[in-house]
Amino acid sequence: MKPPRVLIVAGSDSGGGAGIQADTKTVTMLGGFPTTSITAITAQNTLGVSAVMPVPAELVLAQIEAVLCDIGADAVKIGMIGSAETAEAVAERLSLLRHPRVRGDDEGGIPIVFDPVMVATSGSLLADSPTIAAFDRLARVSTLVTPNAPELSALTGLAVDDAARLEAAALALARRTGTEVLAKGGHLDGDMLTDLLVTPEGAVTRWNSQRIDTRNTHGTGCTLSSAIATHLGRGRPLDESIERARSFVRIAMLAAPGFGQGHGPMGHEAAAYGEMNLNQVTLPARDYRASVDFYRTLGLTQIVDSPGRYARFECPGGATLSIHVEDGGKPGDAMICLESADLDSWVERLRSLGIAFETSLEDQRWGWREAHLRDPAGNRLILYRAGENRRFPPWRLKDQ
Repeated sequence: MKPPRVLIVAGSDSGGGAGIQADTKTVTMLGGFPTTSITAITAQNTLGVSAVMPVPAELVLAQIEAVLCDIGADAVKIGMIGSAETAEAVAERLSLLRHPRVRGDDEGGIPIVFDPVMVATSGSLLADSPTIAAFDRLARVSTLVTPNAPELSALTGLAVDDAARLEAAALALARRTGTEVLAKGGHLDGDMLTDLLVTPEGAVTRWNSQRIDTRNTHGTGCTLSSAIATHLGRGRPLDESIERARSFVRIAMLAAPGFGQGHGPMGHEAAAYGEMNLNQVTLPARDYRASVDFYRTLGLTQIVDSPGRYARFECPGGATLSIHVEDGGKPGDAMICLESADLDSWVERLRSLGIAFETSLEDQRWGWREAHLRDPAGNRLILYRAGENRRFPPWRLKDQ
């Protein structure tokens, strides 16, 4: 399959954590092909934005035309827009993409994800009042708008300081623009984070997750919206695209390299989560201590330790290897683990093709969802979904 082509209309970030830089890394890591129309050049790092130079609207449009007339696009992501003039011009041009004649292969046109960037993570202003006022035009031509709580408040004039008000403001924006709204709850208080997808008709879908305690949050909004656009460009439904994108963002946050003195960038390079990954092998062991010492000596980083029974190690590229002392295990009896974000439908399809499973799909107490089977030679296979719990379980060893 060809990679989905994602046209990114956004500003740059010299620090590499947000903007065009975060967008292109996200699309690439998710198997897409990013193209760009840069709306502004910024001088910024993890501490803040020190200078902004908007790109003239005619040059922003010229970049869009250069991409669309040759390479084309399967999805569009809009981020920092630069000026009210650019917002109006981009909305006018992208409104044509919602017409099937532009793409020619469906009635829905090309999905457009609009992240209404107003303020950087550091607090620096990235959109003035006239630009924010022009955002409605962009929202109306988009498939999805992804504001956080402060952005939602600025767009609606409503106070957004709790979950109920977040939902009310999202509904107001969705009804006004006729566009679905993903209201992000990361700025609200509490250990649990809730994001809401609200339709103009009032339907609400919720995603709840434990808040990640980290200062490395620079570029989360850019990354989320670009990930959603990539999945939509691949033809996935909106709710599934959002779920997969949220998982990508969380893993990237947990894998952050810790650069800078302020709000640090995320670890996009360590967050790839594809269609099917061979990323975990479990080996039987007899002598726990000897096996742990052996794999640590090889250069693997130990991340899980259940003394005498189980250990998991991380390779430099992100794959993991485990040793397991178990009754009946013998040298050479390895266990291969294949991960898929779409595990349930994968298992169901394999069953329909006549593949026999030893166990049905089951949620495990260690946070994985698994189904077990064997290949024709009797080798053990696990098909599973673990997300962040493979490399970043709650009991991951500290400082690893």
